[in-house]
Amino acid sequence: MAVLRRLTRARRPTTERTALAGEAAAEAAEAALRAEPEPAAALADASAPGAGATAPGAAPGRPSKAPKAPAGNHTPEPGDPHAAAFFDCDNTILRGAAIFYLGVGLYRHGFLTRRDIARFAWQQAWFRLHGAEDPDHISDAQHTALGLVAGKATAELEALCEEVFEHVVADKIWPGTRALVQMHLDAGQRVWLVTAAPLEVARVIARRLGMTGALGTVAEAHDGLYTGRLVGELLHGPAKAAAVSALARRERLDLDRCAAYSDSANDIPMLSLVGHPYVVNPDGALRRHARAQGWRVRDFRTGRKAARIGLPAAAALGVLAGATAAAVALHRRRRRA
Repeated sequence: MAVLRRLTRARRPTTERTALAGEAAAEAAEAALRAEPEPAAALADASAPGAGATAPGAAPGRPSKAPKAPAGNHTPEPGDPHAAAFFDCDNTILRGAAIFYLGVGLYRHGFLTRRDIARFAWQQAWFRLHGAEDPDHISDAQHTALGLVAGKATAELEALCEEVFEHVVADKIWPGTRALVQMHLDAGQRVWLVTAAPLEVARVIARRLGMTGALGTVAEAHDGLYTGRLVGELLHGPAKAAAVSALARRERLDLDRCAAYSDSANDIPMLSLVGHPYVVNPDGALRRHARAQGWRVRDFRTGRKAARIGLPAAAALGVLAGATAAAVALHRRRRRA
């Protein structure tokens, strides 16, 4: 990782930064596996239906079965050591975008202003209404977060992510996608989260779902402190494909036997790598591409057409106003306290 950190400081072509981001994500994922005292298979067994697992959103101590996977999925070969599944996060597993939930957490801990949270709320509303991510919004949120954590301890952000996402994951998971995750875990396959969100966020979400691990954007750190720079670039679009390819090489996976799931046309490079691409809650461009390629589509959303036919602009402003009002109220309560 030290070599990667030195390389990222130089101005490098986009393709090299993409490859660097992918290698950094794969290296971090493998390092986490080596440091994990409990095998990933044990996590899968613990979260399997009937094994006493608690599904996201269920009350602690009350065993709950994971939702049943939709009919028509390919059946993973049990115990295949060369097969794995890769899941995008935003709008595929999680309702909304993980980086924006992190922004709310940063605000509550005094890292962001009310203006920042209002901007994030608008971007989140746009994402929820359009059903597609805007790369500029994601980049804006990511670089805002990087600037805020520069010079801060990595352990501090890790603790914040634990606090924010232990609650977010319980309430924001698509049950249908959760069932697909469980289907691969039950087959004994390795299951990876692949997201542009910070690696610290990705790991919390993956762990909460009993997944093997996570590939996320790697922030550069030195002596336990963030520098405010990325290793390579945001793990987005082609960088996700680079990360999956790098991990497959390290883990000796046969990508033709692997599956991948995403909602966004930005992830066509990742979906095109595997033998079993799935389109989940797709944006318009990905739906059209999937139809042309004969890829399977799963849509777990409800009321989407009604949202489009109604007044999306008014709805967005309502979400923004509500979020801003909540932020102001929280700020006032904190000042009175």
